Amino acid sequence: MILAAFRHAAGQFGDPRFFRVAVLGLALTLALLLGVFALFLAMSPDPDQIPYIGQITTFGDFFTGRALAFLLAASIFLMLPVVAVFAGLFLPDVAAGVEAQHYLHLPPAPTPHPPGMIIAAANLVGLMLALTLGALLFVLPLTGPGFVLVFWALNGALLGRMCFAFTARRHLPLAEAKAMAKRKRGAIWGAGAVMASLASLPLVNLLVPLWGVAAFVHLYHRLAAAGR
Repeated sequence: MILAAFRHAAGQFGDPRFFRVAVLGLALTLALLLGVFALFLAMSPDPDQIPYIGQITTFGDFFTGRALAFLLAASIFLMLPVVAVFAGLFLPDVAAGVEAQHYLHLPPAPTPHPPGMIIAAANLVGLMLALTLGALLFVLPLTGPGFVLVFWALNGALLGRMCFAFTARRHLPLAEAKAMAKRKRGAIWGAGAVMASLASLPLVNLLVPLWGVAAFVHLYHRLAAAGR
């Protein structure tokens, strides 16, 4: 069920209804990565000699091989807040596109109030940044496969909880959405772990916000149908 959800979501990348969301999502992801990069440079004790990157003296130095490698590495750890912001801003558009193609037999979901979604996403960003930093303190002492597996497990739990909550709230009252998430927590964690593993692949992870949110729309409807 989980792999089918991601497969169907990937099959809709060519949908014209997804093009605007994909472009905006990619721009948002890159903007956040560049913002963190700029913060890293500002906090460096020696602005002329940046650790792991080298000397930054001109704008072109931002796009050297080492600088770009740093951005790609940073993107692995920034997917949680990126997905949270993406879901808060674009989930209604993504979900409407998925449901218009695959779930026409279901009644349309009410449109969430945009400010409410944005506020919820902002709260989740703060929570996830704190949890991600705490998780890093736990997993950094590990090496090799242990680091990767723990990182995927922890981030999978956070990503799954967040994406399913946003998706289920389009169709269910809060209490019912929480009850469903509790019943299906295994599948939700599994889908989140798939997202976390994809987020570990440089360049591929730039597609994770759109891909993961669309996959969770499929997963919600499949779990709801199984429950019925």
